[in-house]
Amino acid sequence: MASGGERGVELAEVIRQLRRELKTAAAEGAGAGEALQFEVGPVEIEATVAISREAGAHGKVRFWVVEAGADGKLARSATQRIALTLHPKAVAQDGTTRSPLISGDEIDGER
Repeated sequence: MASGGERGVELAEVIRQLRRELKTAAAEGAGAGEALQFEVGPVEIEATVAISREAGAHGKVRFWVVEAGADGKLARSATQRIALTLHPKAVAQDGTTRSPLISGDEIDGER
């Protein structure tokens, strides 16, 4: 899909980047010894995606997140709106999980 000229990024990359951002926020909060921290609750993502399938016996189905406004270039039937709810967990070395904590200053444009 992205190789055909449409602008998009794989859904997996969007989730990887979100994970990196949450890890960075958690590390900055813990390292700064912030008195006020926030437990990360469910993270909701809503996106317009285009679905493509690679040819061949071992072809993969890929979900591409489409840039805002770009779905007008694609046939309406080729795009879908999806909503994902992710529940981030911090995993300790012993395998136990807990809700991660984040803190830090607000960044311009952050909501």
